[in-house]
Amino acid sequence: MKNKTLIIGAGGVGRVVAHKCAMNADVFGEITLASRTKSKCDTIASEIENVTIHTAAVDADNTEELIELIKKVEASIVINVALPYQDLTIMDACIATGVDYLDTANYEHPDEAKFEYKEQWARDEAFKKAGIMGLLGSGFDPGVTNVFCAYAQKHYFDEIHTIDILDCNAGDHGYPFATNFNPEINLREVSAKGRYWEEGKWIETDPMEIKMVWDYPEVGPKDSYLLYHEEMESLVKHIKGLKRIRFFMTFGESYLTHMKCLENVGMLGIEPVEHQGQKIVPIEFLKTLLPDPASLGPRTKGKTNIGIVAEGIKEGKKKKIYIYQVSDHEKCYEEVKSQAVSYTTGVPAMIGAKLMLEKVWYREGVHNMEEFDPDPFMEELNKQGLPWKIEELQ
Repeated sequence: MKNKTLIIGAGGVGRVVAHKCAMNADVFGEITLASRTKSKCDTIASEIENVTIHTAAVDADNTEELIELIKKVEASIVINVALPYQDLTIMDACIATGVDYLDTANYEHPDEAKFEYKEQWARDEAFKKAGIMGLLGSGFDPGVTNVFCAYAQKHYFDEIHTIDILDCNAGDHGYPFATNFNPEINLREVSAKGRYWEEGKWIETDPMEIKMVWDYPEVGPKDSYLLYHEEMESLVKHIKGLKRIRFFMTFGESYLTHMKCLENVGMLGIEPVEHQGQKIVPIEFLKTLLPDPASLGPRTKGKTNIGIVAEGIKEGKKKKIYIYQVSDHEKCYEEVKSQAVSYTTGVPAMIGAKLMLEKVWYREGVHNMEEFDPDPFMEELNKQGLPWKIEELQ
C-alpha cells in the first residue's frame, strides 16, 4: 500500500522537508503540506517540480482539527515541523488516529522558557496502546548529534566519559540583527540560563557565562558559549559510562550586543504588557519587527559546522574523536530554497521519517534518536546531502 505523508509546518524547515520528501517520493508516497496559512504551503508546493504536493490549512493548536486532517489525508506518518508549543496537540492527534509521529524539537510551554521531554515521554504508554511510534528530536541538534553519539558508542568506545556538542553557524545574512529560525524560540533558548550535566547532576550557569574558542574545520576559530540544549536530557540516559556532557554554540559580538540591549529594555519578555489599552507580549512584537527567517535563504553566505567531541576508553586506552558535518548556505539554497540552518534540520527530519516508513527504525512507544542503530541513519546522511567526517584527536 502506498504511503501517505502529512507535514505540518511551512516555515524554513517545512520547506526543506517538503522538497526532500518529494526527492524520496518512492518512500513518502502522497505528500500533504499543512499550516495555519495555506498560502505559505502553496508557495512551497509551487517550487517542487515532478511531484504533486497537496496543501491544507490547519490550526496545530487544535487537536480536533488535526484529527480531522490526519483522517482526511489518511496519513501513514505525521512529520511535525510546526512550533515546539504544538508538539503535544499533534502527538495527541496521532494517538487518536493511530498514526506514527516525528518531530525535531521538544515540547516547550508558551508561557515558560523551559525545555524538557517530560510531557512527551509521559505519552509513551498511550503510543504503545495505539500501536504507533513517536520519534522525538529528529533534527540536527537534537537529532544528528544524538546519532553521532550513538555511532561513537557503537564503533569507537567501550565507554564514553565526556561529550561536547559543538554548533557553529558562520553564515552572514547582511542584517544588523536577525535569527536563523523562529525568533521567539531562538531568543528564549539563548537568553535562558545555561546548564550542563556532570557526575550525575545538572549544573546551572548564567547565560553566556562559560565561553571557549573552538577551531571549526572549514570555518576557523569561533567564540563558543555554553547553553542548555534538550538532546543532553536523553543522552544522559542512554550513553554508557557518561560523566559529563555540555553543549556549545557560536555567537558573534554583534548578535550578543543586540540581544543584551533587547533583554535590558524588556523586549525578550514572555509576559503580556499593557500598551495603549492593548495587551502585547514583547517577544511576539519583536518577532514581527525582525526579518522572517524564511527570507534569509537568498542572502546568507558562509558555512555551518555541527558535531560532537567524544572522549572515553577503548580496550583500556584513552580515545578522543570528533564527528562533524559542514554545510554551505548557498549550496543549500540552490537545492531547496532554504539556508543551511533550515536544511540541517529538515534533512534529518526526512531521514528519520524515511527509516520509520521503511521499518528500518521502528518500535512502538515514544523514543529518542540514540535508541536506534545509528548506521542506517549515518548512511542516509551521506546520501541525502549531509556528508559527515570523523577525526581522531590527541
